[in-house]
Amino acid sequence: MAKSRQQKSISLEKLVDAFKRAKSVVFANFQGLTVLQADELRNKARAAGVEYSVAKKTLVTKAAKEAGFDINAKNFKGMIGAAFGIEDEMAPAKIIGDLSKKTSITLVGGIFDGSPIDAAKVTALSKLPGKQEMLGTLVGTIYAPVSAFVRVLNSIREKREAGSPTPVVAETVAAPVAAVAPEAPVAEASVEAPAEPAPAAEATPEVAPAPEAAPEAPVAPAEAAAAA
Repeated sequence: MAKSRQQKSISLEKLVDAFKRAKSVVFANFQGLTVLQADELRNKARAAGVEYSVAKKTLVTKAAKEAGFDINAKNFKGMIGAAFGIEDEMAPAKIIGDLSKKTSITLVGGIFDGSPIDAAKVTALSKLPGKQEMLGTLVGTIYAPVSAFVRVLNSIREKREAGSPTPVVAETVAAPVAAVAPEAPVAEASVEAPAEPAPAAEATPEVAPAPEAAPEAPVAPAEAAAAA
């Protein structure tokens, strides 16, 4: 059933809006897909934030030009479907590229980084890791040294909790040092010992009165003379 002019206008507006919002666009020839395969394509596209639309080549060409892209869909072979990468620019090529390995769908061209690209470049993009995979690899690379450091710290902590011999050695060395400390008073005793002879020096002046008896000796001759 042919679309009315109003229906065509609505379809054109939706396509133009999709072209403007998309980070990338992939065009595919879906000729030969079964209904189940087409449903699988739409489900995978929806899960990845990709909008998939089927339209006539003239409508696709017009919508692309209104959105600012120089695309002539008439150059594409077969029946054309457009996959718009709204959230992930790698997703449209990955989804259709993976599906092309087991179905008849083929990549015929696209728009990436604001510029039209041919089928060969779209196919090359479909073989690259997805955005989430690349981000995961990047994060893993960044945090690899941190993870290694954390593992080392955990290993040290586990060894300490299990009882490492290193603290025991430290305590054994510290014990003799503490035992030697009380011996310090011995040095004080050796200094105080020479002070005891001091009283002996005081006793020597007490012997001095002994010479006072010497002057009494001449008295004896005087008394003898008087007696004579």
